[in-house]
Amino acid sequence: MAFETFADFLNMGGHGLYVWLSYGLGLLTIALCLYLPIIQGRETRRSLRRRIQRESVKS
Repeated sequence: MAFETFADFLNMGGHGLYVWLSYGLGLLTIALCLYLPIIQGRETRRSLRRRIQRESVKS
């Protein structure tokens, strides 16, 4: 095994902060890339429903 203890694994030879911060930011970026389009799609559908209702009431 490359690391003797779990603490050594987390420390990553003194580079742990950089390594884990990079992993965290990468996962956050991926999560946002998956989550934001879902939210934007919901808002678009709501907006279209309101617009259709407004236009049908005017007619």
